[in-house]
Amino acid sequence: MVRLREEVALRSTPRRTWTLLAASTAVAALLAPVCISLAGRAGAGASAPAAPTPDPAGSECRMSVRGSRVVAYCHNPYPSTDRVQLHTECRRWWDIDADATPVDVGPGQTVRLDDRCWKEVGSVWITHRVQDTLQRRPA
Repeated sequence: MVRLREEVALRSTPRRTWTLLAASTAVAALLAPVCISLAGRAGAGASAPAAPTPDPAGSECRMSVRGSRVVAYCHNPYPSTDRVQLHTECRRWWDIDADATPVDVGPGQTVRLDDRCWKEVGSVWITHRVQDTLQRRPA
């Protein structure tokens, strides 16, 4: 009687390692969003006090550019004073960019700001600095 040796085909160790690594990475990628969601819900019960929402403030400004002239109207519907400033950047390199003088816009007031370039206007923007009503400077 002849005995046959059974050969067991074993995969090589590096291939088995890569397979296990790929499987564990896939499982971790699928479970990560679930764990993050559960952690967020668990912490919701013992949350810190909510940050106070700031009071609305600041002027609403509308700008128009016609040729080389810029005009902006800013209206402040809020009880705090807003300091607005018009900035004009001219398109030509030799044309001087301008920053207008800052203007205080009181509660319920509307102001007109204007500026110009020698040739075309490149860009225009307005900056705001809201001042608390208690810190207003005397005019």
